Amino acid sequence: MFGLSPLELRLLKKLNSPQKIQDFLDTLPSNLSRYSDSCSSPRMALRKGRAHCIEGAFIAATALWLHGRKPLLMDLKAQLPDFDHVVALYQENGYWGAISKSNHPVLCFRDPIYRTLRELALSYFHEYVLLSTGDKTLESYSRSFSLKRFGTEWITSEQHLWDIALALDESRHYPLVPTGQAKYVRQASALERKAGRLTVWKRSDPGT
Repeated sequence: MFGLSPLELRLLKKLNSPQKIQDFLDTLPSNLSRYSDSCSSPRMALRKGRAHCIEGAFIAATALWLHGRKPLLMDLKAQLPDFDHVVALYQENGYWGAISKSNHPVLCFRDPIYRTLRELALSYFHEYVLLSTGDKTLESYSRSFSLKRFGTEWITSEQHLWDIALALDESRHYPLVPTGQAKYVRQASALERKAGRLTVWKRSDPGT
């Protein structure tokens, strides 16, 4: 079973629906380490007991795959100096949803109500705001990205998965804002920016 230990397998077998996977990720402290970037495998992230977005997406994709679903990711690319975001994809009756580990509550789980990946990606657009300026920074989204192409060794790797992150970043992306429409995009208001500063975890919280 993907080389997972009995303890890892027991945990992931319990996460037999997208909702349960998201509930578990919500209990996992956000990876807010000051000292180094990371792109941990599921084994490494579970051992450390914390995760940021792509690490959470790896865990979610592993749980989905273990339960017979496809291990799919989607990359959401933002303008600098904002950060990209990665979610795990799932489908119910042909409609797309997303499992998402984020320290910003507005960028988390999406119910399976979206007919296309574009619709799903657009659901993140209005809340994807650079808080210092109010600019909406989400630019593009990737096609569904299958982790099957990397085999199963990545699940229990003791090395950071930068090769997968790079392949996802370099995969084909599609623009969200139609040509000529950027000038009509309104900056987030002061109240919206205040709401956007709400976080799930703080650096002072244990485990982050």
